[in-house]
Amino acid sequence: MASMFDAAKQVYADLGVDVEAAFKRLDQIAVSLHCWQGDDVTGFGNDAALDGGIQVTGNYPGRARTPGELRADIDMVLALVPGKKRLNLHSLYAETNGKKVDRNEILPEHFANWIDWAMERKVGLDFNPSFFSHPMLKNGLTLSSPEASVRKFWIEHGIACRKIAEVFGKKLRNTCITNFWVPDGFKDTPYDRLAPRERLADSLDRIFAVEINPKYNRDAVECKLFGIGAESCTVGSHEFYMGYAMRNNKLLCLDAGHFHPTEVISDKLSSCLLFVDEVLLHVSRGVRWDSDHVVTMTDELKAIAEEVIRHNYDKRVHIGLDYFDGSINRIAAWTIGARNMSKALLMALVEPAAMLKKVEKAGDFTSRLALLEEVKTLPFAPIWNEYCERCNVPVGPAWLAEVKKYEAEVLSKRK
Repeated sequence: MASMFDAAKQVYADLGVDVEAAFKRLDQIAVSLHCWQGDDVTGFGNDAALDGGIQVTGNYPGRARTPGELRADIDMVLALVPGKKRLNLHSLYAETNGKKVDRNEILPEHFANWIDWAMERKVGLDFNPSFFSHPMLKNGLTLSSPEASVRKFWIEHGIACRKIAEVFGKKLRNTCITNFWVPDGFKDTPYDRLAPRERLADSLDRIFAVEINPKYNRDAVECKLFGIGAESCTVGSHEFYMGYAMRNNKLLCLDAGHFHPTEVISDKLSSCLLFVDEVLLHVSRGVRWDSDHVVTMTDELKAIAEEVIRHNYDKRVHIGLDYFDGSINRIAAWTIGARNMSKALLMALVEPAAMLKKVEKAGDFTSRLALLEEVKTLPFAPIWNEYCERCNVPVGPAWLAEVKKYEAEVLSKRK
């Protein structure tokens, strides 16, 4: 393999690309794995059915049923994916030891096992309030509800989550990104779109009024086009959260599945980052709608990575994954998407950037197009394989054998 890598490395060097420098830079770019791929967004101690416009399809054997099983599955994924990783938790993954603790009462102690796990593995934690799958999601509304008691409950939940995130950041010495996605919306066309948006803005203001040290926690707000049961109007639209993030110094979260089917988030990065300091990405793959398919090596995935790398956004863009597929082996789903994200970043890092910038600056668009096409068939596979080998993870499709073994020895025994 070394000879193949050396030959490929020389091909890139002839184009002015330092592959070793690309490896070092990729080592510093964290990808936040999402815990909810392992259990179909079920969580623990949660009796309500999945709602809020979310749907998981499939019933492949082996779903994680306990916190221990879920952490073991995540460990398996960490062993198969190269590069720097984080873990993204939803609040419904609290561990309350069988006690009934409502969402507005959760405390850092309910995530002590997750903190210990993250410390041992030297990974950062990210967090999310869970404004779904709960009786207090009434008529499709939470923070924008006309009922003051409903809004109060979810405001308290948001405040509790930010306090937990602050503890994550402090204990792990690694800033936590807490993302606010609120599913509120209407199945049919509302007469008044303004009032619920005013209520949502006011509720968010009340949540963020509680002082949290930004050294330990940063807040992000996430838009959505529509969800199941909220097809006609989503209160938290892109325009709503773009404006809110700009005015209130919050991170803007862009989810790859939360826009029109022909709309892409890669093209939004250079515009958004002119006006907001940082962006959170939820990298997903929507098929005709926000269906959260496993991330594959699409043109859009490559374009997202290219925008991050070409403009040196890797310190301003936080990359998280967000998909859930219960129709295939969940460990494989996790691994495919996470490896593809890292692979796309490495592809972007070994572009002949200096050469491309030079011809574009000179107005030589013929050479620009020609070079961009030639890049597509450069010998990238040996570069990726070498990076995996250096990270001590399986090379090529060898990871699949590890997943199959884990399925036979562990997953198949879960009933």
